[in-house]
Amino acid sequence: MTTITEYMGGDHRRCDELFAAAERLVAAGEWGAATEAYTKFHDAIEHHFGMEEDELFPAFEEAMGSTMGPTQVMRMEHGQMRSLFERMRNALTAKDTEEYLGASDTLLILMQQHNMKEEQMLYPMSERALAGGDAVLQRMQAMG
Repeated sequence: MTTITEYMGGDHRRCDELFAAAERLVAAGEWGAATEAYTKFHDAIEHHFGMEEDELFPAFEEAMGSTMGPTQVMRMEHGQMRSLFERMRNALTAKDTEEYLGASDTLLILMQQHNMKEEQMLYPMSERALAGGDAVLQRMQAMG
């Protein structure tokens, strides 16, 4: 049986690959392909955030009896990343390589730190708090 950590960690890596593909295309000045690749990345990461914000975080908070703590930090970081997504989308529209790559460099650092916190702390804590988390994992997987 797959764990929350395995499933969501794998999804992190999938999002990372889509992110890197878009960045490579922007750096090469291939704007049409870059926009398409960015859209795939953005859709994938928003789906990932949705699994967390709609299923995992509420279940964890209910089990812990608090909305403060790690899930609050993760939601705040999702908001920071969404601001960078907007900068990157605007840079794509403007065909501004420097702006896109500047925002994507910042996003990369934020994503690496965020993913590490989730994979090393929040996901294992969730599995313990949710008695393995199988029901939550099944709901997340059913989200597509």
